[in-house]
Amino acid sequence: MSSDAALALPVRRLILWRHGRTEWNAVGRFQGRMDPPLDEVGRRQALEAAPHLVTAGSLGDDTVVVSSDLDRAAHTAAALTGLLGVPLRLDPRLQEHGMGSWEGLTRDEVADRYPDQYADWLAGRPVLGRGGEEPGAVAERALAALADLPPAPVAVVVTHGGTSGRLIERLIGLGPGQRRLFGPLGNCGWSELREQSGAWRVMRHNASVPATVTAAGNGVGHDGVAAREGAPVRSGANPEEGGAGPVGDADAV
Repeated sequence: MSSDAALALPVRRLILWRHGRTEWNAVGRFQGRMDPPLDEVGRRQALEAAPHLVTAGSLGDDTVVVSSDLDRAAHTAAALTGLLGVPLRLDPRLQEHGMGSWEGLTRDEVADRYPDQYADWLAGRPVLGRGGEEPGAVAERALAALADLPPAPVAVVVTHGGTSGRLIERLIGLGPGQRRLFGPLGNCGWSELREQSGAWRVMRHNASVPATVTAAGNGVGHDGVAAREGAPVRSGANPEEGGAGPVGDADAV
């Protein structure tokens, strides 16, 4: 898909919403395109986050909701479509970044079995010999899924940490050396992008349920602390790309 085609999406506002927590997230096990379900915390996160996403995103019954067909994303998306009364679209092109031989392993197991690959990952260098997908291929398949959506004022894209990162990078034109400018989405965190004057802009990043609501519901954010509603764009090391972020973000490359 060319840059011009990427800008010609049938929606002009996107909300990228990461799925709730899984048991694998909790223990730092790489998921990739494997399909563990939400755990109890993740199910609660989805139910708590959905109404706040409706309010923060000014979502109505003209919203298009499309999700990865992996269970952890589809289950999260269903919490939102149930509130909005809109159909849920499932698209396998929104699945997580495939990680080849790392899938199903914890960080410690990867470090033990593939020390050179793990060192490259930590340093943010390309990981060779692992299999799986290249970052550019992930962005292209996800963009192709968005290009096939019907026209709508806003689309909520329920996906994964790695895939959402690749989409943001592709839409705003970040190169490989700039991929750590944005921290990773926490479980049930979301980012909002708008197309303005022919270019996509990040309007908010890693927003989530207010801490007061999360505390009342006994839920936790991706690092044990809920992010502020409408959190500003921020920089930081992305554990999916080799940073030293939360263990629970072992979703993708």
